[in-house]
Amino acid sequence: MAESDPSLPQMPPAPALAQAIPRERMALLFTVMLVTAAGNTAMQSVMPSIGTALGVADVWISLAYSWSALLWVVCAPIWADRSDQRGRKAMMALGLSGFIVSMGLCGLALWLGLTNALPAVWALIAFAAARSLYGGFGSAAPPAVQAYVASRTPRSQRTQALSLIASSFGLGTVIGPALAPLMVLPFLGLTGPFIIFALIGMVALVTLRLRLPNDQPQFPARGNAYDAPYAGGSTAGHRHDAASTETVASQDEEDEESLPEGKLRWTDTRLRPWVAVGLLGGHAQAMILGISGFLVLDRLGLRDTPAEGTGPVGLVLMSGALATLLAQWGLIPRLHLGPRAASLWGIAVAGLGTALLGAAQDLHTIALGYAIASLGFGLFRPGTTAGTSLAVSRAEQGRAGGVTASVAGASFIYAPALGVFLYNRSDWLGFGLILLLCLVVFLIGWRTLQADETLTQDRG
Repeated sequence: MAESDPSLPQMPPAPALAQAIPRERMALLFTVMLVTAAGNTAMQSVMPSIGTALGVADVWISLAYSWSALLWVVCAPIWADRSDQRGRKAMMALGLSGFIVSMGLCGLALWLGLTNALPAVWALIAFAAARSLYGGFGSAAPPAVQAYVASRTPRSQRTQALSLIASSFGLGTVIGPALAPLMVLPFLGLTGPFIIFALIGMVALVTLRLRLPNDQPQFPARGNAYDAPYAGGSTAGHRHDAASTETVASQDEEDEESLPEGKLRWTDTRLRPWVAVGLLGGHAQAMILGISGFLVLDRLGLRDTPAEGTGPVGLVLMSGALATLLAQWGLIPRLHLGPRAASLWGIAVAGLGTALLGAAQDLHTIALGYAIASLGFGLFRPGTTAGTSLAVSRAEQGRAGGVTASVAGASFIYAPALGVFLYNRSDWLGFGLILLLCLVVFLIGWRTLQADETLTQDRG
């Protein structure tokens, strides 16, 4: 998964992005997000089967992620501020390190539980504690990557640029479920994906350290947290021509911008509409993700043979991931969708897919419903991310990345467990709440989201 790995797919055309960020560097950023996404979705594809094998109720499996999600909400803005001062590369490396340690310890805890070396309840508690390392430290990477891209991309092209980064998550969610069944090895069993992706993460971390130029400040900032990483100095002097061109272009656009005092809060009037729809829509998406694996086991009658569920669950997750890629690599750039249009169309399509998923009784229809819902959320997520980015100045991109990451994390504190709890009581209690959230998001977005033409205008 290094920058020269021929297995990586060709990225969709993005002329403005290619000029701002060299292709080699973009591949590294893409890989950082890809590895963590693949590892997390591989974990999600085996966790329903692991929970069933441990004899743990579904809702407790979902709640095991809650502490990690809460830490993500708290820590993401902190790491985003640090990235403005310490550099994006340092925060990306910290995030990857958190992912590696968390995956390794999670795999160990669950392996001990599955081999009866540890009681199931203690194995799950140990898993939740290990997972919290990802929430606490893994949350450093996404804001840093987002800020790195956003601060080097013209406002008119930022939706497509951030969509490309978001699509690395989409590609990861294809790769993760596809590889997870192959990683269920004789000795490691269902915990194989945890250990193997921890090793893959180590390779990505070493590659990041060696190949991404160091962007830590070499001199005191000139009142602008974004100037320092690119300012002239020993680091800049060793960059190749493309990077030098990028530095000059960034400085020309940013010399007049300074970072405002204080933190960028969710209640900031510029961000409030995007935070509101992102949070509510994120809850709907989190509930779908929480329910989907258990839905497959129930509708296909695999509760008594949980190990056989990894393949069907992975297939459903892959169908959703491919639909997400279609949205982010195909529809958004081809239709030139702005943040508002992508958000509104996305949540409407997601609602349609949710209704179909709730009624599905066989693997084909489950996969189709999940794919349609994922197509909608694949439009919705980049739309709200780009809207949040465009609502603030270029100098505030690190903080905007922290807001985006913390909003995403907030969606997973309790929503997956709530969705599973309601689903276990009645199928339509869970799906009904998701449909209601989609409707509320559409109505709020229609009334409050800023028009795309206004958002994408360059500031003078």
